[in-house]
Order: sequence, then C-alpha cells, then structure tokens
Amino acid sequence: MSNRNREQPHSTPERPAATIAPTLTRRQLLGTAAALTTGALAGPGRSMARDSGWDSGRVAHLLPTASHDRFLIKASLSEPISGVPTLNLGRRNVEGTPTDTQGLFWLFDADGLEAATDYELRLRDGGGTPLCDNWPLRTFPNPESSPEHARVLLFTCAGGHPDLRRGGLPHYLPLSIRRRLLQRALSFAPDAVIANGDHIYWDQRTPGPNGPPPEYLELAGHFDRSQTVLGTANETVLKRAVGPQVADLYGTLMRSAPVFFLQDDHDYFDGDRVRSWVVPYPPDPFMIRAARASQRLFYPEFLPDSERPLGLPSASMADRPPGVGEAFGTLRYGRLLEVLLYDCRRHQTIKGDLGTLVPEQAEKWLLRRMADPKIGNLVQVPSLPLGWTAGKWGEWYPDILAEDGTLGLSRAKDFWQQGWLLQHDRLLKAASAMERSPIFLNGDLHSIAEATIYSSGDLDLSANPIRTALVGPIGTLRGWPSGGRGTVGQLSTVLRGEEALGCVEENGFLIADFDPEGTTLRFFRWRPGDRQRGVGNEEDIDSLEPFRTVRWPRRPRQA
Repeated sequence: MSNRNREQPHSTPERPAATIAPTLTRRQLLGTAAALTTGALAGPGRSMARDSGWDSGRVAHLLPTASHDRFLIKASLSEPISGVPTLNLGRRNVEGTPTDTQGLFWLFDADGLEAATDYELRLRDGGGTPLCDNWPLRTFPNPESSPEHARVLLFTCAGGHPDLRRGGLPHYLPLSIRRRLLQRALSFAPDAVIANGDHIYWDQRTPGPNGPPPEYLELAGHFDRSQTVLGTANETVLKRAVGPQVADLYGTLMRSAPVFFLQDDHDYFDGDRVRSWVVPYPPDPFMIRAARASQRLFYPEFLPDSERPLGLPSASMADRPPGVGEAFGTLRYGRLLEVLLYDCRRHQTIKGDLGTLVPEQAEKWLLRRMADPKIGNLVQVPSLPLGWTAGKWGEWYPDILAEDGTLGLSRAKDFWQQGWLLQHDRLLKAASAMERSPIFLNGDLHSIAEATIYSSGDLDLSANPIRTALVGPIGTLRGWPSGGRGTVGQLSTVLRGEEALGCVEENGFLIADFDPEGTTLRFFRWRPGDRQRGVGNEEDIDSLEPFRTVRWPRRPRQA
C-alpha cells in the first residue's frame, strides 16, 4: 500500500447525493435552538426556527459537560452579582462555586441525576432574579443501556485572539466566521461535542528569546511566571488573553450540547517547537498553572467514569470538583460508544527509549479499555494526531523536513524520543487486536484527512488495520502547516498506509454517527474567498454540506 494516494488540498469539493439523515431525540428537538443564535439554517431536511428570542441576559458564556448522572457547567457573567448564583433543575438547586477572585466565573456541579433525561435549567442570582432564559440539557444513557444511535461533533484549533493582527491583517479567522461554522455544525444536533486542543494561542517562550511578541503585551499584559495565576495580576492577563478566544467565541452556543475540551500544546501557553533557547516540553510549573487556570475558568473538566481510575495523573485534584479528570477523559454513551480522550502534552517525558507522551498509568487504562469486549464502538481521541506528520518536534514520529522539501528520516530530529514511537506502537498493537475496527479521530494539524494504516515499522496491523482521520480546524487563517512548517501534513514514513483523503488545508469539522453496526463520518470544509483578509462567501456556511462521507464497519472485515 502507498501513502501517495492523495487528494489535492484545494480540489473542488464534491456534493453528496444524500444529506445527513435526521435521527431526532427529544433532547435534539429541544436543543437545536443552541445552534442558531445568529440565524444559521437548519440541518438538511429539518425545519428549525431561529434562536433570536433566547436571552443570554448577564451570562457571557456557558459550557456544559455531561455523563449519565451528572452535569458540570462552566459559566461567566458580564458583571458581578449579589450573592451566590443558583442553578435550578426541577426540584434540585445547585449553588455555584466561584472559580475566579472577582465573582465573574462560576462552576455548577449537579450530580445524582437520572440517565437519558431532559432537564430544564434555570440560572438565578442570589436574590432569585433570572440571569438568562431557561435552557434544556440532557444526560447521557445509562452505561449498561443499548442506544441505537449517537452523534458527535468534532473539531480542533478553534483558538486565536480576534484582535491579534500581523502586518495590519487579522492573524486568525474572525470570530463571526468561527461562530457561523459552529452554528452550522450544531444545526445537525450532535449528542456531544469534542473540541480537540488549541483553544488558546498565546505562546510565551517559543516565539523568541525575548519572550512573547509585543502585540501580546499590548492586548493582555505580562505574565509573571514566578507567581500563581489566580489571585495575582496574572489573573487579569489570563482573562484578557483567553476570554476572547473561548468565552467570546462560544458564548452560549453550546448550552444544550455537552462539550469535551481536550488540551494540546498551545493550551499550555507554548508551542511544540524546539528552539535554541528553549525545549518547551515537558511543561514547566507555570505552563501547568496557566493551563489549569484556563480550564478552571472557561471549560469543564472530564466527569468520572466507572472504568477510568480516579487516581490517574491530573485527576481527583483537591481544588477541582470530586473525581474529575483534567488530562484524561471518557465520553460514554451506553454500551454503544466509548470515546477515550487523552492529553499527550502535560505528562510527556524525555527519557530516550523510555520516553512517553502518555504516562504509564494512563497507557494501562487505554490498553484495558481496548481489551473490553462489551464496548460497541471504541474511539480514541489523542491530542497528538496519529498517522500524520508535519516534521514537528513534539510528534509521535521521527520524520523531519529535508532541504529538498520532503519529509523523512534524512537526519535525526533534535530531542525527539524513540520511546514516543514505541508507545505509539504499543497502542496500535492493542487497537489492532480488538474485535472491533480501531478508530482514531485527531486534531492539531490544521487539516482534514482520512487514512488506513497497515503497519508501523515491523509491526504488522494488516489483519485489522487502523482507521484514522483529521477532524478539521475552526479558527485557522494564516497558520496552515504548509506555511509554518513548509509542508502539507503527510503520513509518516515509518508507516505503511493509504490516504483515502490527503490533507486538506481548510477550516471545517467532522460529524460522526455511531450505530450498532459501525461508524459514519461526514467531513465538512469551507474555504474563504481571500484567506489573507479573512473574508469570503460566508453565507455558504449556512448551507454547508459534507464533501466526503465514509462508512467504517464496527467489526473488522475477515481476510
């Protein structure tokens, strides 16, 4: 098999003959309003009213996550309020917990809920006055149940400060366009949303030996790396840097869609390039403090799962809600679907053949889950893409860009660790040994792609090859791999595989539908008319259709 079977990155998209078939639950009917706060059109074949009537009031942003028996909601307010806000769910009242020092950011942790149940949520200030209109949110099915369908929206790289300009031009896709893409994605009524990394771009050391660029200091101020983040002047810097990239982007769009935010390199406030003045990872104490503070204020941690140990690294921390994980998470939808989410940055090590991107305890958890025959569809979502390389340092793979513009092993990659590839092969070996098709859905690489992997080095995976895809970025304007790295992403040369879709450097997203027989992936992309200016046919987003649809069976095909 060859990895040269590539679609050209900017070929004309094909229009499918059929649209996504609507599979509506009651929650989906209730929750579709979350997709339309500025009037995006409904999903194909669906009648849907505009959401202009929903009043966000004094709520600046809402990002919930869910399990079968618990909600965890992160929220911020446009102004301080009197008393402690309360979240009402029928007969339940849950007091908010402040997460900042100014009374603007709050979390609400509602446990003991009924599975597969629609709740109407009401948010009130300390005096009982509504802070926004009521909204619906639904718990997931019981872990032992057998739902027939689940739909998940996936995307990556949605971050980027909207006021950051380089050479007088915007550096990231304008927020209005990002929100429009999200609205179109939400119009398909996903049961859950996965935002895979790079929610924040605010690198501190890797831009240059003198620290962050002057534009960062002008927009947000200067971090004091010797101090804590919350409760010092760093808190104001953090809010100015991160707020426009997260709170202003999502607002209340996803109030009825449980979200799973996985952190990647830029979410630790540095990139993954080795410079002559710094090797940025493993993250230093300030990077971890900043990443934890961003998560604490802006987006929810991962709720506990009975099959995920409470003692994994970065889990069950004393300053977080009980049992939640920060780096490793699970999206469980009955027995139909289990999604394993894992951060490859926070705990990476530089130990040669013993180096890892996922700590030993987390790797054991992943291996156990892959060996469980009771799971219907098992999907892995790592923060580092599996299959593709752009010659970056912090990858699974040793490939590096040669002077002739090709990726390969022409020279050693400085500070790259052989242990990372060894761990990669252990994970792929276990995935291929499953009685179901192994699926990896990836972010990070600012591209859309799909491939099948048949071997890694001497490891033969052909009996049950690996299915892998890049889900598409939301906020990229000028940071495409071919610009910053000098190459479009490609399958690593240590792999033997076939790209059914070569890397497409476009913004977009992925809709994944799961049923007892397998997985259907629908890829969406949108190309600005003028990338440098960030303008184009924005109205096309409102009727965006998948340009590629693939079906992966649950069971591997017999040879």
